Amino acid sequence: MKNINNLHIHRQSVVIVEQESVPERRRVSSDELFGMQHEVVIEHNNEEYRLRITSNNKLILTK
Repeated sequence: MKNINNLHIHRQSVVIVEQESVPERRRVSSDELFGMQHEVVIEHNNEEYRLRITSNNKLILTK
């Protein structure tokens, strides 16, 4: 039982180290992104992509 507990603690510390090494990401709420619309156009590398909210309230990205 003691070894299992030590292993568990070791796993937790590994997860913490991995989380600390991940850079912070910009976070945007869908309400902020879409406003009152159900679709936005994203330009990337001179291409247009459509991000839309479906009738099931899911997100779909298409080119």
